[in-house]
Amino acid sequence: MALLDDRLLWIGGQYVAASDDSFFDTLNPATGEVICRVARAGAEDVDKAVAAAELGQREWAAMSGAERGRVLLRTAQLLRQHCDEIARLESLDGGKPIAETPEADVGSAADCLEFFAGQAASLQGEYQPVPGGFFYTRPEPLGICAGIGAWNYPVQIAAWKSAPALAAGNAMIFKPAELTPLSALRLAELFKDAGLPDGVFNVVQGFAETGQALTAHPRIAKVSLTGEVGTGKAVMRAAADTLKGVTLELGGKSPLIVFDDANLDNAVGAALLGNFYTQGQICTNSTRVFVQESIREKFIEKLVARAGKMKVGDPLDPDTDVGPLISAEHLQNVLAYIDKGKAEGGKLLLGGGRAEVPGCEGGNFVQPTIFDGLRDDMTIVREEIFGPVLSLLSFREEGEVLERANNTEFGLAGGVFTRDIQRAHRVADRLDAGIVWINHYNLTPVEMPFGGFKQSGIGKENSRRAFEHYTRLKTVYVAAGDVDSPY
Repeated sequence: MALLDDRLLWIGGQYVAASDDSFFDTLNPATGEVICRVARAGAEDVDKAVAAAELGQREWAAMSGAERGRVLLRTAQLLRQHCDEIARLESLDGGKPIAETPEADVGSAADCLEFFAGQAASLQGEYQPVPGGFFYTRPEPLGICAGIGAWNYPVQIAAWKSAPALAAGNAMIFKPAELTPLSALRLAELFKDAGLPDGVFNVVQGFAETGQALTAHPRIAKVSLTGEVGTGKAVMRAAADTLKGVTLELGGKSPLIVFDDANLDNAVGAALLGNFYTQGQICTNSTRVFVQESIREKFIEKLVARAGKMKVGDPLDPDTDVGPLISAEHLQNVLAYIDKGKAEGGKLLLGGGRAEVPGCEGGNFVQPTIFDGLRDDMTIVREEIFGPVLSLLSFREEGEVLERANNTEFGLAGGVFTRDIQRAHRVADRLDAGIVWINHYNLTPVEMPFGGFKQSGIGKENSRRAFEHYTRLKTVYVAAGDVDSPY
């Protein structure tokens, strides 16, 4: 029996049934039980969402930036007021420990809405005199934007995509990941309660065909995807037919480099955060941990001791550190990578198999796993696993480790631990990654641009840079005199 009632689509400020009345189940990763049935949107439903968005966007764009900002701010306040409820929903639907979701999910979403609420009134162009007159520029909303979310940070990603889009005067049609479709609907309700005009934020749940209908729709001006590389390439190809703007936040295989003068406890803490937070299901995770040989044994001793104390358990238990993976299919993928690591000669220092959690026998739990004795060409060192699996590597010299760290098709993130400030900036400069942390890892304040290089994506989310992807720049030339025509 389902835990919750059916969830419908959110179009035009209200819940509506899918045009063919189809549903899919969303499951609790900790138990395998059905949480509820969720309406599945088809192309006809996307058409309805576009029509609603066009009506809402005209009203929304006509409002001042300050008025739009007040709506976003009220939504952030409502998120905080309902934090416990939404955090529990995220833990139930996504398997994330309840110790994480109030801050990392709900709090992060509220931070984003607050930031762009304050930025909404600041959008402005430039003025410049030129021979014969002057020109000015004006940033304008694109119109309708589509957001396609990932399952690891559902409400946060919905906010990261909708906040800058809405602040700039656009409407958004958001498709949450089919594995975590619930919290975006709750966000839509809060937007309405905060005074957002109907149609400005719509939610259409579904699978790949729903995303394809959004990407191909001729009246959608831009699509922003958070997902895997293959999906990103498919979205970019499809968007080319209508010349949509595209922002892609994709995968990674990021390095964490620990030099021998680092604060060892801090470096170990960062390695744990960068591999086991959210069960390792974070795109920026530092899954390749390079440790200088002279401190390798001390680092391993501290790392294994601290990782061994982490509690794998029910995500609704406040004492749980590591919850279940998102699905049974993903569980098998991660276990296959672990088996591959063993087969290719990796040495297990910790974990290496399924974890059993009393009361959650149907859950998708994997032990926190640490591999040593690896080569750079091994599968688990090259490919993104997206699970609680840490690959430990050693190095001797700075130049060597930089060459190895950059030898990947990805370029999302990286980290360096050292007390040598010159070396810290030198390494940050040479790392081929869109985000680099010095003496910390995986902090993503909304004021900071977020996005990668190479196969890790295109464009930036968060910060004022996000407005570049949600506005079009119009140039207006004004003549100061008569037309000097030779005809």
